[in-house]
Amino acid sequence: MAIVKVVEVIAESEKSWEDAAKVAVKEASKTVRDIKHLYVEHQQAIVAKGKIVKYRLNAKISFVVE
Repeated sequence: MAIVKVVEVIAESEKSWEDAAKVAVKEASKTVRDIKHLYVEHQQAIVAKGKIVKYRLNAKISFVVE
């Protein structure tokens, strides 16, 4: 039986929430192996001068513990 661990991350992008999710997985992959899921909990946009300048999300990443 596999044991799955969950870590919470915050990531951001100047492009989109989808890109922020990709950034989260890419950065987490540097230190975490065997990532299985990304669950987005919250999304937030940073606005300046009437335009969205950053897309931010809080997410949970699950992975199998060896």
